[in-house]
Amino acid sequence: MKIIAIGRNYAEHAMELNNPIPDEPVIFMKPDSAIILKDQPFYYPDFSKDIHYEVEIVVKISQMGKNISKQFAYKYYEEIGIGIDFTARDIQQKCKTKGLPWELAKAFDGSAPLGRFMNKNNFDNLRNINFHLDINGKTVQNGNTSMMLYSIDDVISFTSSRFTLKKGDIIFTGTPVGVGPVKIGDVLTAFVEDKQLLKVEIK
Repeated sequence: MKIIAIGRNYAEHAMELNNPIPDEPVIFMKPDSAIILKDQPFYYPDFSKDIHYEVEIVVKISQMGKNISKQFAYKYYEEIGIGIDFTARDIQQKCKTKGLPWELAKAFDGSAPLGRFMNKNNFDNLRNINFHLDINGKTVQNGNTSMMLYSIDDVISFTSSRFTLKKGDIIFTGTPVGVGPVKIGDVLTAFVEDKQLLKVEIK
């Protein structure tokens, strides 16, 4: 199982970090050791002083596929969920300045809390899914899949042209505007529509 993540998939988020709008999906990877399941805590790492939250709609691949056309991408996933892409922003900035890969900032242990999944048939329109993140009961991020530069089907088609997708693979589809830091003691709760699917405490 692999975790594929899409960067800069919301225009306002790209702009808030002073990044250009991409002309194709920006892809990075996380190892399976990044996943936190079942409302387990996230332990603030000692190598960073600026961990940021990034809430994202997540898709679980349901069957193997390669070079999937956009029109058939819907056949390769059955569940929609939510996750958080924790980012060591201070380390990421150093990587970007030096032109280095992002893995040290994005792929560390525990950097991908993953919530419960819902059958995609629960949604009337996959291009109009609301989601949000609360910290200590206050909403800090709001998103809707209509705001994606590249839709779920676009992302599946593009990534499968580079990597064979396998059953159980996870795709983080990008974060909306509003990212920011977390601190020890914070409790993060993530929602798809009105359903809380993820809870993470920072320790």
